[in-house]
Amino acid sequence: MVRIGAMASPKSLLKSLLDRRELLAGLGAAAMTPIWPTISSAQGRTSLALQAKASRFSPQTRQPPVDVWSLAAPEVRLNRGDTLDIAFANDLPVPALPAFRGLDGSPAAEPLLARPAVAPGGRETLQLPLRHAGTAFCDLGLLGDDQVRPSRGLPLIVHESEPVAVDRDEVFLIEEWRLRADRTLVAPGTDPKDAESFHTINGIFSTDPTAIPVRANERLRFRFINAGPRSAVAVKLEALEVRVMAIDGQPAEPFPARNGAVVLAPGSRVDAFIDVTGPAGKRCNMLLHDGKQARLVGQWVISSDPPVRPAALPPAPPLPSNGLPAQLDLKNAQRIDLVLGEPQTDWVSPASFVASASPAFAAKAGHTVVLALANRADRATVFHLHGHHFRLLDRLDDGWKPFWLDTLAVEPGQTARIAFLAEHAGRYLLESVAADWSAPRLVRFYSVG
Repeated sequence: MVRIGAMASPKSLLKSLLDRRELLAGLGAAAMTPIWPTISSAQGRTSLALQAKASRFSPQTRQPPVDVWSLAAPEVRLNRGDTLDIAFANDLPVPALPAFRGLDGSPAAEPLLARPAVAPGGRETLQLPLRHAGTAFCDLGLLGDDQVRPSRGLPLIVHESEPVAVDRDEVFLIEEWRLRADRTLVAPGTDPKDAESFHTINGIFSTDPTAIPVRANERLRFRFINAGPRSAVAVKLEALEVRVMAIDGQPAEPFPARNGAVVLAPGSRVDAFIDVTGPAGKRCNMLLHDGKQARLVGQWVISSDPPVRPAALPPAPPLPSNGLPAQLDLKNAQRIDLVLGEPQTDWVSPASFVASASPAFAAKAGHTVVLALANRADRATVFHLHGHHFRLLDRLDDGWKPFWLDTLAVEPGQTARIAFLAEHAGRYLLESVAADWSAPRLVRFYSVG
């Protein structure tokens, strides 16, 4: 468990990612105002225009804006079962390819395999069936290494088919940056040298956050997204009870956050419920820890307005199921050993990827697959599985943690075992990247058929 007040080291911060049931939870962020307008859907379909373009934003108060690449679109709010019709325009001077993290079973939209990079000035259309409710996001990071500028992420929220009893539903997008003295940003996959490192939440870096009023007995749903490309972060919400409800977009068996803190690997998401209790004037701090130091990034104060209800709500039941299997047949599973990262020549950069190459493995449709993920590197390595969510298995392979993941950090010299049901036919990417800003993003793919 990361204890933010104790100033956890980067090693212990990443190590704690492996036992999320004990540490996942808690947080808060920079602003309570939503960062998106609602986009309505008609007859189960929604059209969304995405534009990759050069832009500027001002992450630091009283400092000039910086140049960045971004997806020009709001965060979209959709419903499970909808189809998202996307029209993408690349107005960047380099090839671009949006990738969607957390949306299972869409082989026709899989980047590099079904969709090549879009040339400068090019256009593409695609359809995404939204099979599952949950917190996902889209970004341009797959081809982001060694670019002129880094890019920003775009949250993607898919709502449950059944109502969820919360008073507020907020997104906190955490992004990581390296800023040179000349105020140019360093793209990942590049040596940052002496560039300043910092994180923003919803595009803001503040050393003196404004206290946000909340009302007694409110229930808040906070969706935390680590859209940073390389580093794990820990976030702690003090003085309020935090209950983890979903991880990487999939419902979990609800559990309280230990010490109100959660650790997020790059690309990970956590949905947490926070019940506001206490007298008027009570203040609650939120701290973000980057592995080196903690800083205050948000503050809440219970207002003197009447409570939302006479008493706090009882503990929330699990979120509605997305239909993932309750059991996995480990006894008859197809088992594959997969060595992660740089030492293996089978892993290549996205720019060098060839869709006609042989898959890392071919899974049998309808069968359970167990992957043994071995990290032989001297740094923690983050693994991301496209197309399916997986269970993190117990050490003895006799069970699994009570949540689903699509992203996992594996400590150096360690092997983690994961299992998933290969239910979506097609070809899907595997991603591996060391937890270091200058490390390259590497890819392979697997097939289901």
